[in-house]
Amino acid sequence: MTDAVLELTDLDVGYYRDLNILSDLNVVARRGQVTAILGANGVGKSTALKAAFGFLAPFKGDVLLEGESVRDVPTHEKILKGLAYIPQQPGVFRDMTVEENLLLGGWTFRGDRAQVRRKLEANYQRFPALRDKRRQATGELSGGQQRMVEIGRTLMAEPKMLLVDEPTAGLSKMLANEVYVMLTDLAVKDGLTILLVDQEIRQALKIADYVYVLELGRNKYEGPASEFKDLEKAFWVA
Repeated sequence: MTDAVLELTDLDVGYYRDLNILSDLNVVARRGQVTAILGANGVGKSTALKAAFGFLAPFKGDVLLEGESVRDVPTHEKILKGLAYIPQQPGVFRDMTVEENLLLGGWTFRGDRAQVRRKLEANYQRFPALRDKRRQATGELSGGQQRMVEIGRTLMAEPKMLLVDEPTAGLSKMLANEVYVMLTDLAVKDGLTILLVDQEIRQALKIADYVYVLELGRNKYEGPASEFKDLEKAFWVA
């Protein structure tokens, strides 16, 4: 059995026909690993995640989830199959409490109250800071805590695969470090597979197992993250 959880194969993707953002893109995210897509602004990193999740329909190529094509599967069905997406911009409901936000993530098994409570408790154990704030409006939380709520809500659905777009955009260095630790724990302790897009190249290299570098919407380099520790080697970094 292959260890590939998500595969993007020969993808052409764009917002207009014959004007590709991505061309012949190939990416594999392996089980229990953090895979990072890196590159300069505008090379199509976030577009790759949107195509994987179904926000953009590829013109060519395929999206495989555990060997099954999900290219034409509606986004809500992808969620049921275990694929989850955490966007760059915060997506919490600011006027709702922390717990209400988390409970929204359990809609896939909303008929099983015991399971919902177990997943909710698991999130409070994972993010202890949220337990004390569970009755507080989410909009009153810090940016890092809102990110915790967003990730916790996503985990309520028990995903196999997380697509994470710029997880620390707009956060202070201290809060950003907390988010990176959180993502590492999800892969190492919880066994989740993560495909990460990030502008924070050095931080991404610290937590990634495998790296893809894009240039002009195409694969340029790939390899274990350890091969990219010397950033001078990766001359795409100024």
